[in-house]
Amino acid sequence: MTTVFAVAGIIFYLAAAFLLMGKIVNQQTPNKKLAMVLSLAGAAAHICYLSQAIVIAPGQNMSITNVLSLVSWLITVSMLISASVMPNIILLPVVFGFSAMTIAAAQVLPVSHIMHIEMQPGLVIHITLSLFAYGTLVIAFLYALQMSFITFKLKQKGASLLNSPLPPLMLVEGMLFKLLLVGTFLLILSLVSGFVFLDNMFSTMYAHKTVLSIIALAVYIVLLTGQHIWGWRGKQVIVLTVIGLMLLTLAYFGSRFVREILL
Repeated sequence: MTTVFAVAGIIFYLAAAFLLMGKIVNQQTPNKKLAMVLSLAGAAAHICYLSQAIVIAPGQNMSITNVLSLVSWLITVSMLISASVMPNIILLPVVFGFSAMTIAAAQVLPVSHIMHIEMQPGLVIHITLSLFAYGTLVIAFLYALQMSFITFKLKQKGASLLNSPLPPLMLVEGMLFKLLLVGTFLLILSLVSGFVFLDNMFSTMYAHKTVLSIIALAVYIVLLTGQHIWGWRGKQVIVLTVIGLMLLTLAYFGSRFVREILL
């Protein structure tokens, strides 16, 4: 059944992305209701797949591909929930495509990293906070890209966003800073939980993760401070958002990619 859920998730996600792309590429009116139904079906198949791929006996397979797929599911669900209040059609095909790709990667690269997190409540808290922090900051990165694209379109001579699926720039900017604030707070909590519940944060295997996460946190704090005090917008915000996410991605997945995929 694992393969069935994986294939179903990929098909539903890609079908939903294809429907929504019609509005962006060809200015066609998409069947948004059908696209949402397909994406919800994809998300349901996705979590069914993950429940079988991660929860095994004994322990849990927290491989890099499974964790990345879990993060993509969290992002997908968050974006679907926000779609009811925030126009984000331009982002949804990217999110659906990424989720489909992570499912395929988990199927094609069946790596294994068995853990027993049920025996370590502190580790469960740390992992949960880390996943939510990373997922929130990835969504913030997507909104930063959207803000950059809207700014570019506004600067084009004769360009009009009156009939565009793009939301207002100020709305996107406000959402971006809220996401950055929440993501930074969750990142602080995840680091604190690591130092409280784990005793190997600076061991040889995890020191790089801790250091890179702290540097990423510093980048996000500088970004939020600059926006609050000096009113930073535009390029500074986009560049620092990208740098922060790159550091966090290296911290979470860099060494594990080398150990589990390359070696």
